[in-house]
Amino acid sequence: MVHTRIRKFNTKDTYPEQKLDNDLCQTVVARGTMVFVRGQIGQDLDTRESVAIGDAAGQAEKAMANIKMLLEEAGSKLEHICKITIYIIDPRYREPVYRTVGQWLKGVYPVSTGIVVSGLARPEWLVEIDATAVIPDTAQAVAPDEAA
Repeated sequence: MVHTRIRKFNTKDTYPEQKLDNDLCQTVVARGTMVFVRGQIGQDLDTRESVAIGDAAGQAEKAMANIKMLLEEAGSKLEHICKITIYIIDPRYREPVYRTVGQWLKGVYPVSTGIVVSGLARPEWLVEIDATAVIPDTAQAVAPDEAA
């Protein structure tokens, strides 16, 4: 297989109440350089426990911690994020969520898309964040200051 799939799971284990049976994973490394991170929410990846119930900023904090961990497992880092997409269920969450994400991505300058949706996979989830990053060729990597 050309792509590496990290933290594989089946939806029947993650969402037992929803009668699903889909094979997914948290991260895909495509052709060894592109890293696609599944939408992350306020959930512990090991226990599947939802965290920060009712707290959009707290859920964004956990989502970004998950993204950082998954990127590192894939051989990348937060500073290699090229694009993020932030989904929120209420426009009033925009400021606290974006402030939290901004703290994690200070100095990174990714492209970003924000979307207000009517709901996420579970009613307690208020925010979901996905990311696309790269694994840089260290021999040709350009320092962030040089690329500006």
